[in-house]
Amino acid sequence: MGPQVIRVPHLGSLIGSLRVLLLHTPSWGLAADVCCPQTQKSLSRTQGLCVPPFSAEPAQAPSPRPGCYLGDQLVSRTLVGTCSASHPIQGPCSPAVGGLGRPPGLLPALGPAYKTTLCVPTDPGPLPTPRATMAELPVSETPRDPALCSGRFTISTLLGGDEPPPPAAYDNSHPSHLTHGSTFYMRTFGYNTIDVVPAYEHYANSTLPGEPRKVRPTLADLHSFLKEGSHLHALAFDSRPNREMTDGLVEDETGTNGEKNPEEPVRFGWVKGVMIRCMLNIWGVILYLRLPWITAQAGIVLTWIIILLSVMVTSITGLSISAISTNGKVKSGGTYFLISRSLGPELGGSIGLIFAFANAVGVAMHTVGFAETVRDLLQEYGSPIVDPTNDIRIIGVVTVTVLLAISLAGMEWESKAQVLFFLVIMVSFANYLVGTLIPPSEDKASKGFFSYRGDIFVQNLVPDWRGMDGSFFGMFSIFFPSATGILAGANISGDLKDPAVAIPKGTLMAIFWTTVSYLAISATIGACVVRDASGVLNDTVTPGSGACEGLACGYGWNFTECTQHHSCRYGLINYYQTMSMVSGFAPLITAGIFGATLSSALACLVSAAKVFQCLCLDQLYPLIGFFGKGYGKNKEPVRSYLLAYAIAVAFIIIAELNTIAPIISNFFLCSYALINFSCFHASITNSPGWRPSFRYYSKWAALFGAVISVVIMFLLTWWAALIAIGVVLFLLLYVIYKKPEVNWGSSVQAGSYNLALSYSVGLNEVEDHIKNYRPQCLVLTGPPNFRPALVDFVGTFTRNLSLMICGHVLIGPRKQRMPELQLIANGHTRWLNKRKIKAFYSDVIAEDLRSGVQILMQAAGIGRMKPNILVVGFKKNWQSAHPATVEDYIGILHDAFDFNYGVCVMRMREGLNISKVMQAHINPVFDPAEDGKEASTGRVRSSVSGTLDPEALVREEQASTIFQSEQGKKTIDIYWLFDDGGLTLLIPYLLGRKKRWSKCKIRVFVGGQINRMDQERKAIISLLSKFRLGFHEVHVSLLSKFRLGFHEVHVLPDINQKPRAEHTKRFEDMIAPFRLNDGFKDEATVTEMRQDCPWKISDEEINKNRIKSLRQVRLNEILLDYSRDAALVIITLPVGRKGECPSSLYMAWLETLSQDLRPPVVLIRGNQENVLTFYCQ
Repeated sequence: MGPQVIRVPHLGSLIGSLRVLLLHTPSWGLAADVCCPQTQKSLSRTQGLCVPPFSAEPAQAPSPRPGCYLGDQLVSRTLVGTCSASHPIQGPCSPAVGGLGRPPGLLPALGPAYKTTLCVPTDPGPLPTPRATMAELPVSETPRDPALCSGRFTISTLLGGDEPPPPAAYDNSHPSHLTHGSTFYMRTFGYNTIDVVPAYEHYANSTLPGEPRKVRPTLADLHSFLKEGSHLHALAFDSRPNREMTDGLVEDETGTNGEKNPEEPVRFGWVKGVMIRCMLNIWGVILYLRLPWITAQAGIVLTWIIILLSVMVTSITGLSISAISTNGKVKSGGTYFLISRSLGPELGGSIGLIFAFANAVGVAMHTVGFAETVRDLLQEYGSPIVDPTNDIRIIGVVTVTVLLAISLAGMEWESKAQVLFFLVIMVSFANYLVGTLIPPSEDKASKGFFSYRGDIFVQNLVPDWRGMDGSFFGMFSIFFPSATGILAGANISGDLKDPAVAIPKGTLMAIFWTTVSYLAISATIGACVVRDASGVLNDTVTPGSGACEGLACGYGWNFTECTQHHSCRYGLINYYQTMSMVSGFAPLITAGIFGATLSSALACLVSAAKVFQCLCLDQLYPLIGFFGKGYGKNKEPVRSYLLAYAIAVAFIIIAELNTIAPIISNFFLCSYALINFSCFHASITNSPGWRPSFRYYSKWAALFGAVISVVIMFLLTWWAALIAIGVVLFLLLYVIYKKPEVNWGSSVQAGSYNLALSYSVGLNEVEDHIKNYRPQCLVLTGPPNFRPALVDFVGTFTRNLSLMICGHVLIGPRKQRMPELQLIANGHTRWLNKRKIKAFYSDVIAEDLRSGVQILMQAAGIGRMKPNILVVGFKKNWQSAHPATVEDYIGILHDAFDFNYGVCVMRMREGLNISKVMQAHINPVFDPAEDGKEASTGRVRSSVSGTLDPEALVREEQASTIFQSEQGKKTIDIYWLFDDGGLTLLIPYLLGRKKRWSKCKIRVFVGGQINRMDQERKAIISLLSKFRLGFHEVHVSLLSKFRLGFHEVHVLPDINQKPRAEHTKRFEDMIAPFRLNDGFKDEATVTEMRQDCPWKISDEEINKNRIKSLRQVRLNEILLDYSRDAALVIITLPVGRKGECPSSLYMAWLETLSQDLRPPVVLIRGNQENVLTFYCQ
């Protein structure tokens, strides 16, 4: 049905009817599109009313005249549109609301009366698309009287809302089919445009599950021609209803499929998620059991220096972590994620694996520390389980099993357990500090505690080294592990609400408060307890007790005897449980030890599983993907938990803390070194992507942190440091070898770019020199995988030596071929990498092949790294191909010489193009297609025409890999017939240096006269020896100067002889179809024939080039005699003069020269400039 005319009494009545209806039609709007012929402009969506001519009118209402109305004012009496099927007017009337139909039940509600006539579609289906010629009505043509309607009717204005912005803000540059008929219409800043404002979704990698990703329009959507009825496919919108379109409706709690939204995972803030976790991991058994002993050994001053040095390393690392974590959105994976995304998968993968392993072993270390304390308590009360060693194993396995159960319960329960441990430690600290203020009992005094005393503090300021570990670095190596653990918060980065805020703030606050606690305990314990005490209540100062030495004498205690005999069991330097003895209630210190060890073990267990899960998901190493699966709303790494548990149990069975600890510390320090180096490297590369919001870091401080971390590794345990570095290097080399397909925008990539850019620019300052000449090749491969033999040949002598670019010309209109470029380039680059060819791929779009190659020759490369040799395949089908393609082929060779390029033409008997085997893309000129028209299209064939010989296909496929296999003890024959600057010699010399060609003998053939063979041979050998090409005939006196590695030099005395008659006739028969046969025709006719068929050969040109033609026939005879079984034949390429040698004659020369030869033939012509020299400067 067509549109239906509806009459309403007045606008107010219409509003009343619409209010109820629109509540049930949130995505429907009322509007009309009409075109006024006077202005050729359209009242855009929701701007005007379409009033058609009609006849049936109630008597009480005057009939409005047909036309285009704005409010009550008639803008135009002539319409281009249709408002009624019975009163058609030119073209469609488009009451557009984004293609949405009317709601059911609207027409009866409006009633029969009218004052203003609206055009409303009666078909509930999609509305017709307006004409592409329609545009919006400009402001100057709208009524200016404020009493009149502005002509912009929207749902909100009809319901009494505010009017939208004035039409002056409209974007008139877009046709109306973008703003009316398209469902992708958007209103931005009052403009009707598909351009969008900046939004977070446009930069996000992903969205919520089931929610399409929002993307901005492409450049093609913004500036290209848009065909009528087409859609802007690049625009994708959120699957949830648009609030602008729903007119304020509230979204319900179900998704698009009617399913309930998934439960949100648990996320932690910076206090609970990072600070508390890091503090618990930093505090450990050393705080309670070794810090007082270190204070007694090193003295308070040096202990503070040890603490501050350790904290300096961790603080610098904390600053580096803060910078890295605020340089973009941080996901799960913690330390591994930070390092891998900064330094790349090579270092990131290796450190991620050993860091996860170190955390798993760290679980065992902290659990063994806990088990030792429990065992000592059991022994103190006389209740051992089995024996001391097995008690540790039993207690440790039970403990780690409980920790595993807490972890498997989820991060929420694990976090609650950590908070409980934190509270226990805080209570133990308070208990200790209160104990230092309580006056000592006789029992505590006998063990060396006398509360705060100034003279004790002064005596304990200085060191008193004892035992094997009695040195500064010995104490430092023991204390430093207690400063580690700063990565505990970063390791659960995926479970933080805002990692970029939580990691810097929580980590630095944890370092600050733990440092304060270490300094406070060191100072307070050193001011309360003497170094040596006997613990015997009878060791008091009495008149008959004899001489008394030491500070304890002043407090009534005589510890002289045990001090002199080194038998004191108590005191700061002898008793590890000093903090328990000083505290107000000793069991609380024991509880603190339990809390510190268990919290550290729990944090290590979670860190190991989380880091390993992220590593597994990245699939950098084989056979570990199984452990990456997550379960539950938090994607808990259950399998990784079980693996970490198994590793921890294996090391708990060792039951020796001193054996486990050294390796753990070195692995953590290795991580710190790489984190600091990551920050330094990212800063030094000046990458635009390095923009951390945390500014309080220094790249030089980060470098110092990296260096000092490595130094500390060797100071702690040199053999463990070597093991850690060895493991990192092994894993690093493995990832470098495997080359995983990941791209994380690492600083290593940025550094590589900077290095390449710096050296490339630096090359511009260096003048060219013959000694530094390198053959830089532009290889016209088309798609490289279609001519693999050509790619392999050039890639062999350019590998690790010079530049190689695979050029591909896409023929056709630019608009049609442009979308293919990026996809094609990526695929061909991957093919080159897979084939281990170190080359670049470059493609251009051109109207024809020759112009495309001209573009490549002029634009390929950069600076000094530009091609200087053009390499092409021989056009095998030149006799049957379209003459224009042959003209282009020869024209490309002439263009190469014009651009001062050297030229290499390669021919193989089986051909170079294996597209028939692959049944794929056909290159227009360098392929064996018989149909020139079809070959020039560059399209994809669905099948290969004709019946192909299976044996021929096998030969083609074998020939495509000929340069990938060992060449054996064959020969490389060089026919250096003309001096081209030495390129004909240099390329086979470079080939002979490669392993595949190293067993081949290199022979050089030159032309000469029979009566001067010896002189010419010696002259050539003398010249070659000066080039140092490694000639091996030791009996030649000047050979040592050559250095090119050639084995034999042959002079061809019969090169000037006439060829055999049958070979000459074959050549004449070959060129016969291409002759003009103009000998008996007038000059005007000949000139016209040459203009129409420039590729054909005139009689004059045959006579002028007869000697040169016979030379090619004779050379072919010589090649068949000497080089029939060679591995490769190199010949100097003959040059045909432009204007005197038609393309068909030149192709006949190349065909004759290389025909019937079994080995590959390469015709080479340098640019007549020296590429070899025998001078030293």
